[in-house]
Amino acid sequence: MDAGWMSIIPFLIVMPVAIYTKQVLPGLLLGLLVGSYIVSPSFVGGMQAMLAYVVQALIDENNIKIIVFLYAFSGLTGMIKFCGGIKGFVEAASEKITSKKEALFLTYISTIGTFSAPTFRFVTIAPIMKALLKKVKMSTKELGFVIETTSTPIIVLLPVATAFVGYMVSVVQISVQTKEGAGEPYDLFLQSIPFNFFAIVIILLGIYLSFFHHSRSNAPTQIEDGGEEDEEDWHNCHPAVSKELPTKPWNLVVPIALVISLTLFLTWWDGRGGGRSLTEAFIEADVMEAMVVALLITTLLSILFFLVQKFKLKDLISSFIVGGNELMSVVVLLSVVWGLSSVTEELGFSGFVTAHSGWIPELFITPLMFVFGAAVSYFIGSAWGTWGILMPLGVSLSAVADVSLPLIIGAVFASGSFGAFASPLSDDTNTIARILNLTVIDYAHYKLKPALLAAGISTVLYTAASFFF
Repeated sequence: MDAGWMSIIPFLIVMPVAIYTKQVLPGLLLGLLVGSYIVSPSFVGGMQAMLAYVVQALIDENNIKIIVFLYAFSGLTGMIKFCGGIKGFVEAASEKITSKKEALFLTYISTIGTFSAPTFRFVTIAPIMKALLKKVKMSTKELGFVIETTSTPIIVLLPVATAFVGYMVSVVQISVQTKEGAGEPYDLFLQSIPFNFFAIVIILLGIYLSFFHHSRSNAPTQIEDGGEEDEEDWHNCHPAVSKELPTKPWNLVVPIALVISLTLFLTWWDGRGGGRSLTEAFIEADVMEAMVVALLITTLLSILFFLVQKFKLKDLISSFIVGGNELMSVVVLLSVVWGLSSVTEELGFSGFVTAHSGWIPELFITPLMFVFGAAVSYFIGSAWGTWGILMPLGVSLSAVADVSLPLIIGAVFASGSFGAFASPLSDDTNTIARILNLTVIDYAHYKLKPALLAAGISTVLYTAASFFF
């Protein structure tokens, strides 16, 4: 089918529906459904086309690897929680921290072992800081802000062993698969990391507020229940640190160390042939496959490690499945994103954008893409949803204006990062507010000002970068 205006109808449906419902999936599903009926305009034909697009996406080898990675990663996290790894880490750390500087240093240094996912960071660091809130003399909102700047903004910049990597590579892959000479998706993701300006700027702001800015308040802000918390209250802030769980910090340290070291080793191993140097081996390797294999090996070794400690195999399997199922909503989201990308490409989306976007000055394409994406992500509260919706548009605009592909990919990732950090609808905002007993709207309002400051600086940086890339 020739490129035409109908190719943008699915996107014109997705964004307003997502913003109105404050959920990403209904908009994506409706956009996929409408696009499928445009391709096959009959009562049964549209449904059959939608099913075909989703099934085709799910049987793709690379997509299957991503799904396995996400499920296994979440399953491994579930076992770590059940075996007391997170609770043990929190207990051990909270006993040794006696000052604000030590607590803040721990917040940053612990990123090394807990960078796999934002929620993983929150349930390991927030309870420690909550238990020490009276000692560290920070406002609760400031504490939440500092913790968040060491979570999603750092995680989106890491190229291995996080729950985000698979998804981020996937949305790049589906966006460039019809673009000849675009390059390998993982390589493009790596090249885009320095251009995620929002993540970088908000991290720097977090460091400034942590170590160089003096809070006007020397006491915790009023929390929702308004009462005094006893020292053990933090055990009730999240199931992962419940009093009923065992206290075994090594059950966190060992699996995390294994998955990181195995990922690095297997990545080198996959790309080592032909006398390549260490750097060349990492560039040439199939990183996604290395990460999946490393994760599967880590899962098996972790099960053996837990069995030696007398945990029951039945309980380990159950906790793995419960943990993995927590990401099934993400797998569904991915499937619909993949299907939507396929249907819009068949309708000629790239050709339409190429034909009708030449009037936009090249200098403004990347900053406008970031600002537009930031607005969308703020109103839907989902970084992953924003990336899935906007990455195909960003890649197509890059081809039209001859703008650096890594630059515009970085801008799309940055726009989603803004929503994950600043939106009152985001999982990050709601999780940290729940753990710290903050009112969600008040907390989101508190961090909106620095988030907008970082977004403004990022927009200027994208404008400046457009001169050179």
